[in-house]
Amino acid sequence: MTAPTINGTRYPQPVDALMPAARKLANELGSLPSRNRLMREFHIGAPKADDLRTRLTAEHEKQTRAEQIRTAMIVRGALLPLDDALTDLTAPAPVPLDYAEPIGPHPAPAPVAPEHTPPADPMPATPAKIAPGEQVEQVTVVGHPDTPTPPASAKPVRSAVVWPVVLLALPAFVAIWSGWVGLGGLTGFGVVHPLPGIWDSFSINSAITLPIGVETYGAYALYVWLSGRVPPAARRFAKWSALGSLAVGALGQIAYHLLEAAGVTSAPWWITTAVACLPVAVLGMGAALAHLVRTHD
Repeated sequence: MTAPTINGTRYPQPVDALMPAARKLANELGSLPSRNRLMREFHIGAPKADDLRTRLTAEHEKQTRAEQIRTAMIVRGALLPLDDALTDLTAPAPVPLDYAEPIGPHPAPAPVAPEHTPPADPMPATPAKIAPGEQVEQVTVVGHPDTPTPPASAKPVRSAVVWPVVLLALPAFVAIWSGWVGLGGLTGFGVVHPLPGIWDSFSINSAITLPIGVETYGAYALYVWLSGRVPPAARRFAKWSALGSLAVGALGQIAYHLLEAAGVTSAPWWITTAVACLPVAVLGMGAALAHLVRTHD
């Protein structure tokens, strides 16, 4: 007479009937039980123990894969497309090491039929990548009760920060533009005809090159510095050149207002020299920063 089993029937039982008890044993151990442990717990032979462990391994890999998909969708799904969020999940989940438990004084396993060969431990299959636009079925995963749930990433609030910047930029634009144009008039900048003999009536005030060049470069370098999406060399160059551009802009405004308050109609030579070099300096720094942004060496 064979020994009774956990399901109230007598030995032997099919593997499907032993799966619930095997899952419970795996949860109690916290890892996959070994073949010897399954043979000892359920009084089964080696073939059934191998089959039972193979099914437990497949369920463990499926559950681990579902947890990885769920974590990627929660943490990174709000910022990246789903196929990019799953790029790091192509590696198979690790399988816990088997226990090296010796067979104790337990009932002998059933004899193995000659034509039946116990299946080898399955190799973890590499999960297929999800194509862009392909829908992923929602998987309900019951995790360990002590496992914390990762917090969802907050979406960046963009509309709430645009209008204050615009409101601050309007009066600054008026003051900066008028200051640079006025300083340009005191240092020799003025109305020129850039197309003589081609379009004689076309004229432009060269003083506008000062606010456009200096302040535009300062804003561009500040954006590159604070974006954090450029190589380290470009970020360092953008940082110091942005601070230098803002400092030069402040000094230009100070010089214009001091000269205007003193009633000076022509700036001193050293101020004229510095202001005349600004367009060339801005061109060089802008070209260098654009090159560094695209260099990833």
